[in-house]
Amino acid sequence: MRKVAIVGAGLTKFVRRALETPKELSFEATKTALDSCGLHLDDIDCVAHGTAPDAFDGIHQNGEYMVDGCGGWNKPTMRVFVGGATGVHAIVHGWHHVASGMFDTCLVVCEEKMSSAMPHAQGFFLTIFDAITERALHPNLLWIFALEMNRYMQRYGYTKEDMALVAVNNKRNGLLHPSSQFKDEITVEDVLNSELMAYPVSRLDVSPVSDGAAAIVLAAEPVARRLTDKPVWIEGVGWSLDTAYWATRDLSYPRYLDKAARMAYDMAGIREPAKQINIAEPYDPFDYKALHHMEGLQLSPRGKTVELLRDGHFARDGNLPMCPSGGLLGVGNPIAAAGTMKVCELFWQLRGEADERQVPGNPKLGVAQAWGDLMQVSSVVVAGI
Repeated sequence: MRKVAIVGAGLTKFVRRALETPKELSFEATKTALDSCGLHLDDIDCVAHGTAPDAFDGIHQNGEYMVDGCGGWNKPTMRVFVGGATGVHAIVHGWHHVASGMFDTCLVVCEEKMSSAMPHAQGFFLTIFDAITERALHPNLLWIFALEMNRYMQRYGYTKEDMALVAVNNKRNGLLHPSSQFKDEITVEDVLNSELMAYPVSRLDVSPVSDGAAAIVLAAEPVARRLTDKPVWIEGVGWSLDTAYWATRDLSYPRYLDKAARMAYDMAGIREPAKQINIAEPYDPFDYKALHHMEGLQLSPRGKTVELLRDGHFARDGNLPMCPSGGLLGVGNPIAAAGTMKVCELFWQLRGEADERQVPGNPKLGVAQAWGDLMQVSSVVVAGI
């Protein structure tokens, strides 16, 4: 397999955008990514693009609709979607295309226009559950996540205040991100006093509805070295699909992520991730998920993650910065684009180009992860310089 590098990245602002279509959002991210590495569409051999289920954009056969907006016209193009894990899994997909020797360059573009999912995306999820064992309960993802959050808290004795610390940390980090849709810091009390959605989940425990797109450019080693003297190499990739039956799993630990992370770490030659990884971008659509996923990434001992958070271990200037981008909680959550945004952040951080968000100490190795489908799929990318 050939070495593959990220050589360019582009991102739109993450915010509810009434005027731009999904195609136009994709075009903006695509053009920014290509401009960042001095390439044109003619230089791109193939396109991997992703949106989560069609219902989020409100467009049937969204992959076909998106082709020209993401630069795939007259090029080998394939859509990838595994719910929230799409944004990282599309990069894994693009990596395979280039690492295999089939193509020298690949443009990866992910987009979501969540404000188009009317009246709300949760309404669509009522139809996806098993008709006999689950649908009669009228479940939606929010209250299933509430069950998981409650189980996680009870297993380790965590409190809602502990979980709220993540929302405060990530939103503070996000204030420095030019794509963030937030302008103000919040406090633990703000989180605790926000509207209760499904106990123990309150509104500020949850990432917002967002529209946006993100793109990266992948290149095989000879091309990457011609394009830049600062390539960011994809050192490892991993993915895992657990059972969709959430009622039969121990929700206190993300087994799906454990397996995906071990696959990526093995490929990257990482034996002690908590010591070797310099930056982590765990997927954080809910505040508890950042901690849950740090444990699944083997970056924190189970049951000790809140203690490390309180001690500043995961701060921007801590031993292992967590979500220096601000993550989904601090920037926004256009589902598929959110995971790709995390890999964009690794690209900028490892090149020392993250401006005010820059992690000190010249980081050399980072991991990004996304999670989705029915909370049982995870995709992981390890990147380094």
